[in-house]
Amino acid sequence: MARDRWDRPREPRTKIVSLRAAAARVARARRGRVRIVFTNGVFDLLHAGHARVLDRARRLGDLLVVGLNSDASVRRLKGPERPIVKQRDRALMLAAFEAVDLVVIFGDDTPRRLIATLLPDVLVKGGDWKAGSIVGQDVVEGRGGRVVRVKVVAGLSTTALVKAIRRSSGGR
Repeated sequence: MARDRWDRPREPRTKIVSLRAAAARVARARRGRVRIVFTNGVFDLLHAGHARVLDRARRLGDLLVVGLNSDASVRRLKGPERPIVKQRDRALMLAAFEAVDLVVIFGDDTPRRLIATLLPDVLVKGGDWKAGSIVGQDVVEGRGGRVVRVKVVAGLSTTALVKAIRRSSGGR
């Protein structure tokens, strides 16, 4: 199978890499004048809103790196009942998207360390994030990059899906 000039992996499981491996691939890509895009999230129950953000992010550059919160960080941020889907499965689902080039699982509560290491040209977040409150915005803009907020699809969120599931199953 042919590879792009920056050695873009195609097999989903090969897209899931450590931060160190991602940094090496990003460095190789950057030498080829590739525009690096980064987004991150929990991606617990994947839905059309996630697909929209990932597709939009990919169209803003040449190589899309997705930071994925580890199970432990999700529990700290969202509570003991989350995540619903384990990190390895969430990573595989993300990696299956053609738009996604690399997935990096991180255990911190924010993606700051990933952003500071990878130094993306474009940082993408959902429009529900307020300008100025986006983690890593200072790093990206400080290097001349840009932050793009993608409009969210109203009513689409993992929290909304969980509520709908609970309602349909009698509140269990």
